[in-house]
Amino acid sequence: MAHRRNQISIHGIVKARRASILLASVASGLLLSACSSIPGISSLVGPAAAPALTGSIGTVVADEPQAALVGHDVLARSGNAADAAVATALALGVTLPSRASFGGGGACIVSRPNSPAESVSFLPLPGTSAGGDRPASTPAMLRGLYLIQHQYGSVEFNDLIAPAMNLASNGVTVSRALASDLSVVRTALLADESARAVFGRGEAGTVTAGDSLIQQRLAGFLERVRSAGVGDLYNGALADVYATAAQKAGGRLNDEDLRKTLPIQTVALTTQANGLTAAFLAPPADGGLGAAIRYTTGASAQGAVASWRASGATDIAAAQAALDSGKSGSGSLPSLPASTSFVVTDRNGMAVACSLSENNLFGTGRIAGNTGIVLGASPASTPRPLLAAAILRDRRGLRAAIAASGQNDAADAVGEAARAVAQGAEIAHSGSGRVNAITCASGSACHGNTDPRGAGLSAGTTN
Repeated sequence: MAHRRNQISIHGIVKARRASILLASVASGLLLSACSSIPGISSLVGPAAAPALTGSIGTVVADEPQAALVGHDVLARSGNAADAAVATALALGVTLPSRASFGGGGACIVSRPNSPAESVSFLPLPGTSAGGDRPASTPAMLRGLYLIQHQYGSVEFNDLIAPAMNLASNGVTVSRALASDLSVVRTALLADESARAVFGRGEAGTVTAGDSLIQQRLAGFLERVRSAGVGDLYNGALADVYATAAQKAGGRLNDEDLRKTLPIQTVALTTQANGLTAAFLAPPADGGLGAAIRYTTGASAQGAVASWRASGATDIAAAQAALDSGKSGSGSLPSLPASTSFVVTDRNGMAVACSLSENNLFGTGRIAGNTGIVLGASPASTPRPLLAAAILRDRRGLRAAIAASGQNDAADAVGEAARAVAQGAEIAHSGSGRVNAITCASGSACHGNTDPRGAGLSAGTTN
């Protein structure tokens, strides 16, 4: 690596604060004012006695509160935005397995001061084995997060696994976000014995908001990844374990499918106007193109993506040309899969905006054996989700980091929120898109903004 990694030690993240996490899980849009939202953990960087940072340390905004708190604590203990984003995504794999399971994937845009923004896509592949009644996707999440940490982070990746592992082992409080998703798929999910053992309660019910959810098998899987390394899931013995478990669950995966699952890192799509540089996720995360066209023209992002997909184009040069042309395109998309989003900024001006998906709510609805992972749905069986995110800067620094969920409306929501920032207006939370954003007045403080209609959390610290 080009720079020395600091060492992180993160332990005891759940039990000491069960009551406060429950309070956070039912809050919406809460802005934390403590400099470390989960006391009782050892210091993340440096000696155990080192104090947490004070003053403005950055912000994390996510759809699930406990994951946002994990990311916030990484910022409070000297981690940068990439460290916090990876920790948040790993925690979401435990606290929101309906949309961010380790069996799925996603995409992130990363922007550092005085450097071009870059796009990292880690999209799952379909399984290629014959048979099976519930085709699954390959687990792209961990490989993508590892790349982000390796390229942009300041600490060791394995150390950031600890909070998620502890959450799975000690238990999380079921948030309103997870409880809502469970209510939608309850009957289908409970049909799988392994899923029922994790999420079921009573004869025909599932866990509800405020319940404790313990996932010991998932904790064991994360411990294996932490000790053996991420590569074990794609090229080692763990790959064989996962593929075999997926096949038993009807998933059609094999070891070669996992080996071929690789993240893609490119420059971001960019556009400049009125002193602002706006960067968007690049293909294969084509929701970024739709959001960029909505931002520049006001036209439908969904229509632009429909035209893009119909064209058969896939490379970033073609996407940038489509954006530069000013043509909006038209068309419609089928009903698209559920997703979740989060954004992170740090005290040094780095920003990360991510969108994650399993290609279906709770993926295939089945769990990969003793790994405890909810299998993502095969992209060969479902439409691709609209993964959309954007980061805006001006000559003074960061203006906004934006990401959204909302199925077909996610890209339009990101584009419209970016237009509001450019016009100096408030982000309007309307329509089906759900925006998570961090906005910064030119040359002054930044503030988190989550959709008040959801159950998300803005965790930030300013003095």
